[in-house]
Amino acid sequence: MLSSAQISSECYDVITVGAAANHHMSFKHGGLTRLISKHTGSSPLSFSPGEASRARALLASVAQLQPLIFGLSEEVLASSLELSPTRLQQALNRLAYQTEQFVHALKDELVRSTLLAIHTLSLAPSRGHAPIPNRNGTLGNHTSANQEGLPAVVPEYDEEDWDRTWANVAMSFNCLTVMMDRLLGREELTPDLMSSPQQEATSSYVSSYPGGSRQDQLLPLVLTLRECVREASQKAKAAMNVVLLQGALAASHHHAPALTHRRDAVFSQALGVLVCGVALKVYESLDKPEVLLQFHTAGVLVQFEVLLSTYGEEVGMLEDMEVGVSDLSGVAFCVTTATSDHPDHLLPTLRGTRGSLVVELRLPGETFCSLPQELQAGGLIRVCPVLFNIGINQNQSLAERFGDCSLQDRINQENCELLKSYCSTLRDTPSGGAGQDIEQLLSSLQSSIGSKKRKNVEVLWSAASVCRRVNGVRVTSCKSAKDRTAMSVTLEQCVLLRDEHTLRHTHFNTALDTMRSEGCRMENVQKNVGMRRYAFSRVQLLTFPRIYRPPLGTYSSSRHADTERHRQRDK
Repeated sequence: MLSSAQISSECYDVITVGAAANHHMSFKHGGLTRLISKHTGSSPLSFSPGEASRARALLASVAQLQPLIFGLSEEVLASSLELSPTRLQQALNRLAYQTEQFVHALKDELVRSTLLAIHTLSLAPSRGHAPIPNRNGTLGNHTSANQEGLPAVVPEYDEEDWDRTWANVAMSFNCLTVMMDRLLGREELTPDLMSSPQQEATSSYVSSYPGGSRQDQLLPLVLTLRECVREASQKAKAAMNVVLLQGALAASHHHAPALTHRRDAVFSQALGVLVCGVALKVYESLDKPEVLLQFHTAGVLVQFEVLLSTYGEEVGMLEDMEVGVSDLSGVAFCVTTATSDHPDHLLPTLRGTRGSLVVELRLPGETFCSLPQELQAGGLIRVCPVLFNIGINQNQSLAERFGDCSLQDRINQENCELLKSYCSTLRDTPSGGAGQDIEQLLSSLQSSIGSKKRKNVEVLWSAASVCRRVNGVRVTSCKSAKDRTAMSVTLEQCVLLRDEHTLRHTHFNTALDTMRSEGCRMENVQKNVGMRRYAFSRVQLLTFPRIYRPPLGTYSSSRHADTERHRQRDK
């Protein structure tokens, strides 16, 4: 089936695992998403796990980009004292890129909506609602102005206030660009940098500065840019910290020990998968320093592909898994030197506390010395976990026709935003992961999520392709990681053979059937249930997407499967 002259060798990892959920505590009252929402229902602010992950990602971006912008602005001022226009322009170009990334991060709708919610809550007492606590935990006295019977003075709030805040950053940089063009003898400005009204305002703004040396004319504009960046950073950090604090409050609710126990049980399962996947990815990349530097700079993407339905108990499993995967964003990795080559001394170890764990990956001394200096110095590898779910079985058909798919839709949309945010940070990494093909895949992913197509497995395919392109960790899961997972993994294997290793299109279905009937997934079924049969029935498979159906002779009805399993055990 493969042309021997064109075969290339490559290793593709995929981890299969059952749903990270607390099956022991059952799902009578739902999973973690619903239970946490109930316990925080009295709070006027409530955020989903996906929004908490976006908040962490945005805080990390701001913490990284703000000092970069400040440092590059100093470089621009220093370059202005020299006589080399080229060096000055190069410094400005670097500043332009980082400022663009900063503005792109701030344009997240989560910041705007959170700031608006905070301001609305600050007015709650004057509207008859419960007061909100101050930082010291005491209740704020918002009605002091009304003690004499005078009307309370309520500050006006414009919903576009946040939009103006980040737009001021772009405007201040545009002013700097115009001044630079004048100093270098270029009066024109690239049309796509700003609109006509902005050009007029910027020209007027720049013209107000008196003449002098290059540095004297650039200094006020650089200071304005830095002040705008500082103001935007403070507002964004304040809003995102509210999101994270609200999640922490839900996680440590002292009236719900069962909830904390459930969350810990789910997190421990997700953590085991994460350590396995990241460790494998780091070991595979020991001879790829550009990939290791990417992990240090932007973090490592961990993509969970889930095939749970949004009907019955699997809704609770998906809710558990959503929170468990989101909690992984609080985990980081570092690489240390092992004391010896003994296998016990090479095992990963944990340190830290709940919500802030560091996993130490131990390497032999010679291997450790080959790592990039940033990792040898103790630099952390952050984690960006994302989860995409598409139900494919008969229960999902019931959910789509008579039930509710809003949980799946929300999860996919929120994690698509997380994935786009991660990819946007890759442009400044040594591996240069944000190529044109990734932009097209992200666009295709967004379109698939927004479509109303039932069981749109193209969402999973696009997300998996992006993960592979950015050297991410792939995890595939269903309820037991046995049947539906087997269909997905074997399909992915054949797609990789076709797209990357010249498997002929005419042999695709044959290879797919062979992998499902004779490959390691059938061995996995044998070890789990004692027989070489997937737990599908012919009627159930009629509701599956055609490409996820196993070949004849590899499945039987669930009742027949149970009978055969008990017979094997009796033997």
